[in-house]
Amino acid sequence: MVNKHKYVTFSKNVFIPVTNICRNRCYYCGFRRDIRDEDAFLLNFDEVEEILRRGREKGCSEALFTFGEYPEAVEGFKEILEEEGYESFIEYVRDLCERALDIGMLPHTNPGSISFEELKILKDVNASMGLMLESTARLKAHEKSPGKDPQIRIRTIEDAGKLKIPFTTGILVGIGERREDRRRSLEVIRDLYEKYGHIQEVIIQNFVPKRETKMENYRALPMDELVETVSLAREILPKEIAIQIPSNLVPLEMIPEMMRCGANDLGGISPITPDHINPESKWPSEEDLREILGDLFLLKERFPIYPAFICERKDGLEKNDGWYSERISNLIERYADDDGFKREG
Repeated sequence: MVNKHKYVTFSKNVFIPVTNICRNRCYYCGFRRDIRDEDAFLLNFDEVEEILRRGREKGCSEALFTFGEYPEAVEGFKEILEEEGYESFIEYVRDLCERALDIGMLPHTNPGSISFEELKILKDVNASMGLMLESTARLKAHEKSPGKDPQIRIRTIEDAGKLKIPFTTGILVGIGERREDRRRSLEVIRDLYEKYGHIQEVIIQNFVPKRETKMENYRALPMDELVETVSLAREILPKEIAIQIPSNLVPLEMIPEMMRCGANDLGGISPITPDHINPESKWPSEEDLREILGDLFLLKERFPIYPAFICERKDGLEKNDGWYSERISNLIERYADDDGFKREG
């Protein structure tokens, strides 16, 4: 299926890795650290604020908060958190989001598999949130990762729908799942959207092996298989859901093909921070993307919350209608054009 959109979107962001301590031990992950590792960390407020201020100076509108899942489940982390004056990690993240709003940036938090109450704590200080479903299959890559239980992740995505949180999810392709697992995962996402209307985009992320992980010798997902999965996603998902490919994990010359197959978003791109989950894969520049897209598609900058949740849309979802708080609304009104994209200039 051809992408019928006249434009391809992206978000200009700063990537803030709050902590790399995590209860999960995914076999493909190069981000997680044990608490005793020299390079294990918890960013403090001053470090986060410095990133946020640099981002605003560069015109970024999104503050992407990513971190290990339930780090307080790891012995010793609570003591580190207490040194910062907190007993709850979710409250710590909430206050970081508050700081981002104060500086003039829209938070998007990827919190992992958290509870309904924890999502509720974060809702009014986030423009949108996200959690990769990854797969509905139970995979060897996740056997030491309690938070990657498919039912737990589905529950979190559903809870976000109940709370009316504009939400990003996706699948990770090439980690041991079968083609029918990919189809099933996309069908589950579709069903959740049809029930709650909250899923704004689905990421089709290709597996890239990382050094010093248990899957370092696995093959990277072939690009023809990624193209196939993008086409499958466009076939299954409603047209209102954007399909994103990570622009730094796909060869630049393949991006037009992905767009022709139905993708229409390139995710976050940062002028000042690396992709801390995939640090070996550099972001392309806006200029690179405009050049490779040529006359095929117009590159447009969006917010972490999609225009559909800012403006009225044809399927009956009314403007705002409880999707975001007044604090978020104030920033959107400051930055957005009439179509819900970032205002130029």
